[in-house]
Amino acid sequence: MTKDHLDLRGFLIVLCLTMLWGLNYTAMKVANTGFAPIFNCFLRSSIASLFGIMYCRSIKEPLFHKDSRLFHGFMVGLLFGVEFVFIYLGLVYTDAARAGILLNCSPFVVAIGAFLFLKEKLGFTKIAGLILAFLGIYAVFQGKPRTWTSSMLFGDFLELIAAILWGATTVYIKKYLADRVHPIHTFLYQLVFSVPIILLCSLILEPKWILTITNSAVIALLYSSVIVAFISYFVWFRLIHTYPVSELAVFTFLSPVFGVIFGVFFLGEQVTTGLILGLLLVSVGIYITNYRKK
Repeated sequence: MTKDHLDLRGFLIVLCLTMLWGLNYTAMKVANTGFAPIFNCFLRSSIASLFGIMYCRSIKEPLFHKDSRLFHGFMVGLLFGVEFVFIYLGLVYTDAARAGILLNCSPFVVAIGAFLFLKEKLGFTKIAGLILAFLGIYAVFQGKPRTWTSSMLFGDFLELIAAILWGATTVYIKKYLADRVHPIHTFLYQLVFSVPIILLCSLILEPKWILTITNSAVIALLYSSVIVAFISYFVWFRLIHTYPVSELAVFTFLSPVFGVIFGVFFLGEQVTTGLILGLLLVSVGIYITNYRKK
């Protein structure tokens, strides 16, 4: 049943989802200790794809289309796959907390892309949100922890590139697939078509796939694959069909907040002034960029 506002039940579900997404940065970093990062990403997408295919068959939806939507699905998978290669590689070099903030700059890429390619207005609040985001990025870069090295800067840039690709994927979906396919296909195309791309990158860049298999690495991999990549995204798509998207999007600012909290709590990452300032600026920027007056 479609609702015209976000009720308490919807808010609690969104809160749980943002917690799951925030914890995912820590989980990916932990899984990287057991598997080479790109191969880890390959396993994640493969496992989630299997669950997506099973669900698609259970609701008797065809797995693939036979027209131009299939090509656009492949393009979405290509963007999605390269994006996650950058995410997983970046987490080898930088902290989960920093990655959580930088990666969540994607809504600002969407705002710019929607203005350029979807003819959406770029009003005062969105411009203000973009300015805050850039200031937040600068603050994160300036807030160097004790463990900082030049390689951490490299990891930060990889996460920023991933954020740009994430935003580009969203804009592409809005332009070519939104309202033309069942939500499960948008979900499935991203995963299925990303798998061979990620595998190819792993074959080229990683001579060794298995590092040190531990219980924590396996649990982290399953968490990212099943809980986040399949269940949480599936629930998110259901929410989009039930509640106004603008009201849901406002609360995505909580994801980097939880990302920092879990990175500090589980990985012992250092909280710097720049990190907190960057978190506040990016989170407020996300909020006002997505806020809509009723």
